[in-house]
Amino acid sequence: MSAPRGLLGLAASAFVVLAAEPLYLLVDTAVVGHLGTVALGALGVGVALLGFVVLAGTFVEYGTTSRAARFFGAGDRQAAINEGVQASWLALGIGLLVVVLAEVFAHPLAALLAGDNAHTRQAAESWFRIAAIGTPGVLLVLAGNGWMRGVQSTREPVRIVLLANALSAAASPILVYACHLGLNGSAYANVGAQAVGSVLFIRALGRSSPVSSRPEWAVMRKQLVVGRDLILRSAGFQVAFLSAAGVASRMGAAQIGAHQIGLQIWEFIALLLDSFAIAAQSLVGAALGSEDVGAARRTAWQVARYGLWAGCAFGAATGVLWELLPAAFTSSASVQHQAHILWPWLAGMQPLAGVVFALDGVLIGAGDVAYLRTLTLVAGVAAFAPINLAALHWHWGIGGVWAGLSAFILVRFVGMILRARGERWAVVGT
Repeated sequence: MSAPRGLLGLAASAFVVLAAEPLYLLVDTAVVGHLGTVALGALGVGVALLGFVVLAGTFVEYGTTSRAARFFGAGDRQAAINEGVQASWLALGIGLLVVVLAEVFAHPLAALLAGDNAHTRQAAESWFRIAAIGTPGVLLVLAGNGWMRGVQSTREPVRIVLLANALSAAASPILVYACHLGLNGSAYANVGAQAVGSVLFIRALGRSSPVSSRPEWAVMRKQLVVGRDLILRSAGFQVAFLSAAGVASRMGAAQIGAHQIGLQIWEFIALLLDSFAIAAQSLVGAALGSEDVGAARRTAWQVARYGLWAGCAFGAATGVLWELLPAAFTSSASVQHQAHILWPWLAGMQPLAGVVFALDGVLIGAGDVAYLRTLTLVAGVAAFAPINLAALHWHWGIGGVWAGLSAFILVRFVGMILRARGERWAVVGT
C-alpha cells in the first residue's frame, strides 16, 4: 500500500473507528446533561476515573500496532497476528485485575476528585463502579484494533466498533429515562458496548489466526517492555487530566460541568486527529520492518502536514460553534457561561494538536516509546499540572485550567518536531 494513498486509506478507516467511541460519549454527555448539573459533573468525574484505571492496559492497542506492523512489513503475517493473540491474553488478565482494584478503591478515588461536593462524589462513585466492570472488554477491543491496524485490515474494525457503539448509544437514553436508572443507566450502556465489541473482536481473531491461541510468555514479555513506557506516557496524560478534573470540581459544579463538555469535545477532536497517527503507526512500522527508512521519513512529514490541515479545520469549526455546542449539552446558563470561558483555548490549540497527534503516531510506529514517555511526563507533570494548581490557588477560573492544557500541547509540539527532524527514531528491522 503506497503513501499518500495508503496513508489516507488507513486514516479513513481509523477515523471511523476512533469517531465511534467519542460520538457515543458525546451522545451520553448530552443525555446525562439534561439530568442536571450534579449528574453532568458526576459523569465528568467518573469518566476521568475510568480513563485513569484503563491506562494500565492501553499499550495493548498502540504497542500491538507497532509490533504487528513490523512483522507485517517483513512479510511474516503469522507472527503479526500472533501479536494480537498474545495482546488479547494480556488485555483479559490486566482487565480483570483492574476491575478488582477499581471496586476496592472507588470510594477514595471519587472523593479525591469530587472534593467536598458530596452529591457529585456519590453519583460519580456509583457510575464508576458499574462502568469499571467493562474494563476487560475495553482492553480486548483495544487489542483487536491494534493487531488489525498492524496488518492493515481496515474494514472489519469499522463494522465491529460501529455496531457496538450504535447499540450502546441507542440503549443510553432508554436506560437513563425510560427505565428510570438515571446516571447509572449511562454506565450500563457503556458496559454493554464494550462487551459486544470484545466478543466480536475475539471472533475475528479466531477466524484470522493460523497460530495457536495459547498464551506465549516470551511474546507477552516483549509486549510488556513496550507497554512499560506507553503506560508511563499514559500516566503523564492522566496526571494532567485528573488534576484538571479535581481543580475544576473544586471551583464549583458549573465549572466541572463545563469542563466535562469541553473535555469531551477536545477528546472527540483528538481522536479524529489521531486517525492520521494510527495510519502512520502501521505504515511507519511496516516501512521500518522492511528496512525502508526513506519511506518512513516521508510518511512522517506527510502525516504531520495532514494533521496540521485537519487541526486548522477543527479549530475553525469549534470557534464558529462556540455558542451552539454548549447549549446542546446543557440547559444550565451557568454551565454554558463557564464553557464560553474555556472555548478560546479549546479552539486555539487545535492546529498544534493536529501536528502533535500525527507525530505521536509516527514515533509509536517506530517504537520510539521511551522518548514519548519522557516528553509526555515532562509536559504533563512540569507544565499542565502546575498551571492547573496555580489556577485553583490564584482563582484563575476554568480558563486557567485550559491554559494548562494548551501548555501541555505546546511542550509536546516542540519536543515532537525536534525528534522527528533527527534520525535516532528510524531504527530498521523487526
